[in-house]
Amino acid sequence: MQHHAWDHIQDATGAVRAQWTGRAEVGLILGTGLGALAREIQAEATIPYSEIPHFPRSTAESHKGQLVCGTLAGRPVVAMEGRFHLY
Repeated sequence: MQHHAWDHIQDATGAVRAQWTGRAEVGLILGTGLGALAREIQAEATIPYSEIPHFPRSTAESHKGQLVCGTLAGRPVVAMEGRFHLY
């Protein structure tokens, strides 16, 4: 079972790295009320969750459901613009 999950992680990582080769120092999860922070990121890549293999979709309709990769205050970041719940 672990090998299967590892393969999914590698598939997802490969899809993101195909669009953004940066290395994030900070990861952000932007839920309701924090979407404006995504506009402050100097985006180098914006990747819809639907383009990331095995990645869940945003469960809130108002959330964009995309990964924003770039810099914020001079630091490389990856932000999840839209979150999802397991319930």
